[in-house]
Amino acid sequence: MRAVIQRVTSAAVKVGETCVGKIGHGLLVLLGVGAEDREADADYLADKIVHLRIFPDERGKMNRSLTEVNGHILVVSQFTLYGDCRRGRRPSYSAAAPPDRAKRLYEYFVARLKSYGVHVETGVFQEMMDVELINHGPVTILLDSQKTF
Repeated sequence: MRAVIQRVTSAAVKVGETCVGKIGHGLLVLLGVGAEDREADADYLADKIVHLRIFPDERGKMNRSLTEVNGHILVVSQFTLYGDCRRGRRPSYSAAAPPDRAKRLYEYFVARLKSYGVHVETGVFQEMMDVELINHGPVTILLDSQKTF
């Protein structure tokens, strides 16, 4: 599983003209599910994301986690995180999980985040979405459950 985590002051996701998820202070998580991913990958990423110390303390040092600042999470599925652009000009998505498997693991990941007592909003799986955010910092972190980066 791959995730792009952005610390935000606000974020929202729309399907067409309808806002389907919206948060204030917290994290926007763009999540891609790989063909080889398992529930253990979702467990790892959920725990890592909830406990990442990327929020400022009273001295402005990034030293607090999402749970310590009572932040929220907006999770948006994004299979394009598995786009392989090493050959040619059109990305290959062969490393991404098939939609049915990806949806199941995406939903499992969201449930794992909620198990930490965090308020979670989501986009709509396999829909064309527009994402709006104000990246605070800016702070953007890349995570991969296989620890390839």
